[in-house]
Amino acid sequence: MPVLNRVAEFQPEIVAWRRDLHAHPEVLFEVHRTAGIVAEKLRAFGCDAVVTGIGRTGVVGIINGRSNASGRTIGLRADMDALPVTERTGAPHASTIPGKMHACGHDGHTAMLLGAAKYLAETRNFDGRVALIFQPAEEGGGGGKVMIEDGLLERFGIAEVYGMHNWPGMPVGHFGIRAGGIMAATDRFYIDIEGQGGHAARPQQTIDPIIVAAQLITALQTIVSRNLDPLESAVVSVTMLEAGEADNVISQTARITGTVRTLDGGVQDYIERKLGEFVPQFARSFGARAGVRYVRGYPVTVNSEREAEFAAEVAAEVAGADRVDRDVAPSMGGEDFSFMLNERPGAYIFIGNGDSTELHTDTYDFNDEAIPVGVSYWARLAERALPLG
Repeated sequence: MPVLNRVAEFQPEIVAWRRDLHAHPEVLFEVHRTAGIVAEKLRAFGCDAVVTGIGRTGVVGIINGRSNASGRTIGLRADMDALPVTERTGAPHASTIPGKMHACGHDGHTAMLLGAAKYLAETRNFDGRVALIFQPAEEGGGGGKVMIEDGLLERFGIAEVYGMHNWPGMPVGHFGIRAGGIMAATDRFYIDIEGQGGHAARPQQTIDPIIVAAQLITALQTIVSRNLDPLESAVVSVTMLEAGEADNVISQTARITGTVRTLDGGVQDYIERKLGEFVPQFARSFGARAGVRYVRGYPVTVNSEREAEFAAEVAAEVAGADRVDRDVAPSMGGEDFSFMLNERPGAYIFIGNGDSTELHTDTYDFNDEAIPVGVSYWARLAERALPLG
């Protein structure tokens, strides 16, 4: 594996950091121990500045290059938070916190960026500044957006920003990237149906909202299958149906909850509009009433073309051109790094995690063999984006 020799030398140290973080997971913005460890290590590495409390519990480390003739700063971002999942890996470093687990590999992301910080602080083979961004609350809290609102990009003068995520099923030592949408927008919808409740033995005197909901759940699938161009990607998934309090009563109301995933802003707008038009009309056909509340979540994660190509070139330098998929299939999962890419050019790349179980499962674990590959990618990206001379 053509990784940097110095990085390979301290892989065992980085693995130890990663496993310690794995054993002590923290969720959302409550990453106080993790952020404290990150800040302590950045200071020990000799970062020129370490700022805590950005976006509540985010940490930013600044490393100056050998010169600053370029006057440019690039941002490298890792997420720190875990998930509310009970771990069942049986690993020696398994979670010691009941009901919390690093089931998405953010422990590995944090450890790899710390490894890059150690290398870059030692070598400083670049012209400009590197901002190492350690973000809380990626898993549903929108920590990336909160850090931006707290002045992250302006305060540190960040011109470009890059992110990385491990990818189960992709071989270790491989990368995947694409220009344009690489991860989906993650919206939610809530449909409230009001019918006419009554005795379950006299359904003819009622307007059963559960019947309306059942028919509507099936009909919602036609928004994608019969309204969108088949070449457009979208998902409409109903995930909850709530109604009723007794087995002999037809409820007055029902609620449908679900998610919409899209890779294009125009498709996202269309589905939101279509739900608002279609649902009330459908309910009226049964004599019921219905309203939709549509909540936008993380936007589409969009890689800018130039930066995606640059990131692919760096990955090829580390792993070899045949180990970089430059047109990787996009994921319908979401990522709040999208907020940063909405503000600055940059790119988000997948790094192979090998034959592990899927993300967000209770048997998932980050593959430590990916560490030297990921650290080398971060280091070379900084050196190539901010070349000396």
